[in-house]
Amino acid sequence: MTQQQTFAVDTNRYARCIAVSKRIRWDIDEDVIRGRRFDFDKKFLPDGLSKVNEIDFLGDSEKRFLSQIQGRTYANIFGLVERFICAKVLEVSQEHFLGDQVALEALIRFSDEELKHQELFRRLEHMAGEQMPEGYQFVPQPNEVARAVLGKSSWAVLGLTLHIELFTQLHYKQSIEADSDLSELWKDVFLYHWREESQHAIMDELEWQREDEKLSADERDQAVTDLIDLVAAIDGILQLQAKHDAEYFVSNGGRAFTTDEMETIHQKVLEAYRWQYIISGVQAPRFSEVLSRFISTDQGKRISEALATFV
Repeated sequence: MTQQQTFAVDTNRYARCIAVSKRIRWDIDEDVIRGRRFDFDKKFLPDGLSKVNEIDFLGDSEKRFLSQIQGRTYANIFGLVERFICAKVLEVSQEHFLGDQVALEALIRFSDEELKHQELFRRLEHMAGEQMPEGYQFVPQPNEVARAVLGKSSWAVLGLTLHIELFTQLHYKQSIEADSDLSELWKDVFLYHWREESQHAIMDELEWQREDEKLSADERDQAVTDLIDLVAAIDGILQLQAKHDAEYFVSNGGRAFTTDEMETIHQKVLEAYRWQYIISGVQAPRFSEVLSRFISTDQGKRISEALATFV
């Protein structure tokens, strides 16, 4: 019988995640939605994320509407990524089934919270659809995306997951929290989301470290390629969704736009999406710090060259 290789588990850190999870546990209806609807007299996304303030030919109401479209997509993107995150967390939790039961409980709580978040974002999409003009479409299919992502190495998927969890926190703390011109319901959604994601990022890092310890040099080099491929695939999704969202805005903007203006709107939406879902996470100090522990100088250069395309 082949002996299963084991790796160190930081039980105390998982235990702290459990304690926080119990303390901050929230309910979608009782704590977040509370019978409210979105306030469409206010923006959904702050200017620092939506970049709408950089489109100088749009009026205030147009900028507000474009931020609401982006906010709707923002919630849908999170619902999409949490589909594959939940599946990956359940997969890696299997390594703890007959091992550290504290780590197992922490990861099961993680997956339970991700399922709750998916339900929350489905609810938001339904609510937004009731109040916004017809014609909006979220293009990517969550299950198809999840299957493609999960086909890559666990190292790459866990790295991408940490990247996502970290930019979620940065977006809330640096942009959303302090902006008083946002719909109160939309703002509360990401307050409660941020509270649980903070613990998820800790576990992402712990599991990524454990995965990295398993790899040979060649396997890690392939995993870096996988991570680059995943980021490129995300950019492909963003390009498709930015095109659709720009067209939806123009179709419901209430006035005619010139060809140059339509192209500017499209490019600014794509720029905003690349900032939201790729660049802001890559530039997060914690992500850079963790990634640099795992990769060589040459691998870091490969990643930087790939990211230069989006910047």
